[in-house]
Amino acid sequence: MDDSLSFESFLAGAKKAAHRAMDDHGRAEYDEFALHSGVAVERLAKAVLAKRNPVYLVEMRNGPSDMLLHFGGHLEMEPEKVRTVGANEALKRLRRMAVLPSDPQLDLLIELRNGTAHTTVGDQAKTLLPTLAETVGTLLTDIGMPVERFWGRWTSAIHVAIDKHRDEIQRDVQVRIRQAKNRFEDRFGNLPSDLLDGMQRPLQNRRSGWFAAGIHHETGRPGPPMGWFPCPACGNKAVAVLASRSEDAEGEPDIFSCTLCGLNLAGVDEYTAAGIKLPETPSA
Repeated sequence: MDDSLSFESFLAGAKKAAHRAMDDHGRAEYDEFALHSGVAVERLAKAVLAKRNPVYLVEMRNGPSDMLLHFGGHLEMEPEKVRTVGANEALKRLRRMAVLPSDPQLDLLIELRNGTAHTTVGDQAKTLLPTLAETVGTLLTDIGMPVERFWGRWTSAIHVAIDKHRDEIQRDVQVRIRQAKNRFEDRFGNLPSDLLDGMQRPLQNRRSGWFAAGIHHETGRPGPPMGWFPCPACGNKAVAVLASRSEDAEGEPDIFSCTLCGLNLAGVDEYTAAGIKLPETPSA
């Protein structure tokens, strides 16, 4: 049988797609996250089926039994003629085998991946990271693979995504912090130390105290308090703007933005979830 249909091949494909999904989620590319998450789940589901019995990958259709014989190892077929089950059928089989429970959120993820959901992909996909993490965890348990071996550097983010002791905002922010850490490593991890230092030094020299972010062009009043403080993801200085304390910023949230790792936070709840502690009474 073709090596591309082996347990090892499906597992490798699932791991690659899952890591891409985490990268996508960290960049807020939720359409791509849905696509790669769906691919990861499908390939890992097929890996589980293949490990139990390659015959479980057969797409059942009326006609010759060549496909069944091929997956049973008793008939050679041209690779382009070989067909395996789709994602939905693979999940149905695993549910009938009591490997996976029924999960409407997982079904939605596959629908988003297939483009059949009647909704905007990004709006729904952003919230489905815990579904991806939990599904992958269940399937890894079935094949006896440690989560750390599959997820690698994403392991801590995955643990946070399924931590029921945290509320939704805490999970979301802590996952984003871990994504930003990895993004910083991807961008700058291989740079010579002198080049990296040259990029970090201008930020390190930024004033940490509060100052007014300019002058409002209509009222002439000082802008909201602004300052540079350590980023919880990469440790470099990031800008904080307390827009909520400005008379001219109607309903605008406080923001925290790091130019090096790309971490962006908005509002008091996200500040708190990130563990950011800023001076309570900034001076203009």
